[in-house]
Amino acid sequence: MNNVNKVLVANRGEIAVRIIRTLRKLGIPSVAIHHAIDARSLAVRDADEAVELHGTPPVAAYLDVAGIVDACRRTGADAVHPGFGFLSEKAHFAEALAEADITFIGPRPHAMRAMGDKIESKRLAQNANVATIPGYTGEVESANHAVKVAREIGYPVMIKASAGGGGKGMRLAYDDVECRDGFARATGEAQASFGDGRVFIERFIERPRHIEIQVLGDGHGNVVHLGERECSIQRRHQKVIEEAPSPFLDAKTRRAMAEQAIALARAVDYQSAGTVEFIVDPERKFYFLEMNTRLQVEHPVTELITGLDVVAEQIRIARGEALGYGQDDIHFTGHAIECRLYAEDADAGFLPATGHLHLLRLPHGEGIRVDNGVLEGQDVSAAFDPMLAKIAAHGADRAQAIARLREAMRETVALGTVTNAAYLERVLAHPSFTSGGTHTGFLTEHADALRASPPDPDQLAVLLAAAALTHRQFDARFACPEPLGAMGEWRN
Repeated sequence: MNNVNKVLVANRGEIAVRIIRTLRKLGIPSVAIHHAIDARSLAVRDADEAVELHGTPPVAAYLDVAGIVDACRRTGADAVHPGFGFLSEKAHFAEALAEADITFIGPRPHAMRAMGDKIESKRLAQNANVATIPGYTGEVESANHAVKVAREIGYPVMIKASAGGGGKGMRLAYDDVECRDGFARATGEAQASFGDGRVFIERFIERPRHIEIQVLGDGHGNVVHLGERECSIQRRHQKVIEEAPSPFLDAKTRRAMAEQAIALARAVDYQSAGTVEFIVDPERKFYFLEMNTRLQVEHPVTELITGLDVVAEQIRIARGEALGYGQDDIHFTGHAIECRLYAEDADAGFLPATGHLHLLRLPHGEGIRVDNGVLEGQDVSAAFDPMLAKIAAHGADRAQAIARLREAMRETVALGTVTNAAYLERVLAHPSFTSGGTHTGFLTEHADALRASPPDPDQLAVLLAAAALTHRQFDARFACPEPLGAMGEWRN
């Protein structure tokens, strides 16, 4: 059995808070690392201990392997949960922890390496009889080679970074000219982002859906799946809205996808929570995309429909415990949908926004779950990803989940920065979304319909009057020296 008596959370924001809360529920002390910019964060406030790490830029603090190992030694933490992003899928980080006799709450390094290399993972998938996208699994050597491969596969093709993720190092090409340009751009971006410029080429599936299977594997040969999540609502290859189950799959396809996900997990002796991602064409033919060897951002929707705590399961597996249940013991109830609340201007090309959170009001109510990582009074910095929170709704069926989540987005208020809350509510209300007609190009296809409408003259007049009165009352309350002035608009 491995030691998991005190856990350092090597992350920040909402996922650090979410992990810390499960640790508290389990009675396990927690340690939060943080850069100075996050000193007043919710994760630091909630953790039992906090250790400041240094880095320039600030993101470097969360990538400092030696600093994290030292923080474990100083605090007595005997385990580390990496969350997602940062070092969560870095095999060298898990190995550094093992050398220091610190338990890594995640999969073994060999599985991370195998699945982290997109070329190698595709070969492994093929050997495990998992359906893969037609393409070239070798390394593409040059622009001319890329064109040759693309012609053999048939346009359109997707050029993808072997070490990629988060939509980086990906280019779509419909002809030779776009292929040459895409090869140059994808390799350059891959080298800059991952220090690995290798790319491969796959046929591009038109109007695909992005559907993934959550798996759990322990060190005793047990592997189960926790159903699927559909993550087709994306911008720039990054997920925005996720739901479970998918409104598109039938029972036969769902069962086949789950069986292949489990087969791939077994092929790499997977131990922890992981996600096998597929793309699904309009005829429900599915193809392996990649396996993420970590906790996913969208895991709350799986927890809502299964009642399981995925982080708690990761901790049990890391300790060396068996799952203790089989596939037939997992039951699915209702429907869940999650929105990612970003500090960004959706109507200005999703540009990240910064600012001071003068006021933050997050929703609550029946079926609503909020995973937030920010506090009122905190600054939203450009140093990190602009996600502020995840807001999810669970309902008896998809219609109820949508209705609850739309209301939750209307209740969400963040003053001091721009958020995508209103945009998300428009997506949830769109007839094509409510009917289940989603695909990865949904936001682009419906861009005009999803754009905010300008207020009419009467609405604008009311808004301006309210702003003027609020400003006048604020000045009276805080700037006027007379006691009666502190009463705002009231006078005797």
